[in-house]
Amino acid sequence: MDYRTEHDSMGEVRVPADKLWGAQTERSRMNFRIGVGKETMPSEIIRAFAILKKAAAEANAELTPNRMTQEKLYAISTACDEIADGKLFDHFPLVVWQTGSGTQSNMNVNEVVANRGNQIAKKTLLHPNDDVNMSQSSNDTFPTAMHIAAVCALEDNVIPSLKLLAYEFRRLENENEGIIKCGRTHLQDATPISFSQEISGWRASLERDLEFIETATRPLLNLALGGTAVGTGLNAPKGFDTLVADKISALTGKSFKTDANKFHALTSKDELVFAHGALKALACDLMKIANDVRWLASGPRTGIGEIFIPENEPGSSIMPGKVNPTQCEALTMVSVQVIANDTAVSMAASQGNFELNVYMPVCIYNFLQSARLISEAMDSFRQNCVCGIRANKKQMDANLRDSLMLVTALNPYIGYENAAKTAKLAYAENISLREACVKLGFLTEERFDEVFHPEKMI
Repeated sequence: MDYRTEHDSMGEVRVPADKLWGAQTERSRMNFRIGVGKETMPSEIIRAFAILKKAAAEANAELTPNRMTQEKLYAISTACDEIADGKLFDHFPLVVWQTGSGTQSNMNVNEVVANRGNQIAKKTLLHPNDDVNMSQSSNDTFPTAMHIAAVCALEDNVIPSLKLLAYEFRRLENENEGIIKCGRTHLQDATPISFSQEISGWRASLERDLEFIETATRPLLNLALGGTAVGTGLNAPKGFDTLVADKISALTGKSFKTDANKFHALTSKDELVFAHGALKALACDLMKIANDVRWLASGPRTGIGEIFIPENEPGSSIMPGKVNPTQCEALTMVSVQVIANDTAVSMAASQGNFELNVYMPVCIYNFLQSARLISEAMDSFRQNCVCGIRANKKQMDANLRDSLMLVTALNPYIGYENAAKTAKLAYAENISLREACVKLGFLTEERFDEVFHPEKMI
């Protein structure tokens, strides 16, 4: 392998000749061999950095044109566009498990932009610190990148996937209007419910989760950029924070704004905790829905068997013909991961001292994993399971007629205790509620038929 020599404030470092990173990136690559090749800084963060670096250069060009010349702006902007488009991701090798401020990833971006910008300019034009990092600090760029990446992940991936899944359940709800089935509580028979009512519970849960996520996204629109090292804005020109937030908004199409208190913005990660809490709430509901679906589809002959779900692949290497609810299983595993990630995000947000949180890479790594997994899992569940759910009307009706909890309809006519006696006798002697009620002398056959209407119990 060919190498070139780069330098930083600590001296010279050999860097692979075909890579755009510089000395500080190489030092980090050598010093933090933890999760190499598997747990590198998320691409969403790298893209967010490219956006904020371009926005910062644009703001600097307006506020300090003598330092950020149009020539420098063009080189930086062009390099940042290439990064944002995913063309240079091979030049970002650093792992999540590095400094807790994310300084080394900030410098990785600075070095790549500077070196690529110099290639574009065909001369040594840009310095990674003096030009690409102008008016910035890792302490305000990394939290800014976190918020940009989080908002994009929620608004561009999670929310659209969630809306599509809720819409599919609404379609299923309308399609199954009027089908009466047995309700269940405690995994035991309960009073009747319509299948559309049961589905509406799933759909409404998702719509409520959508409200939570949309609400939790708004605080993430506040950006730390402009606070520089400790929140005072040292070395940033007046008005930089407001202007750069406007530039980021223009580049992303999102309504970002500068955080009113940069001391809070640098040290607190409460917005990410709040937003991930909404993801956890969604994960909890998805877990419940997936479990309901696989219970209702259980069987095919010795389970509940009230719905059919798509048969996507063989389910066993030894049992011929077996098909399993694999989409439900995948969704529940993702839900477990998201719920677990919430602990990591919460713990990370509680750490750090004084003016800076120093658990930022692990915080955003888990947040973005949750957003990515839950979005993709919802799409897979919708496309490969929910779209193909069909009611087994025959089994639903049979289970409904066998349910002893239909006796609840008799409470107004024979009282709770007599209704309980009726249900117990019917169960003990394996006879119908009608036969038990008449045998106990509580109602005549004619009166029973007059008052007993399961379809009216919903």
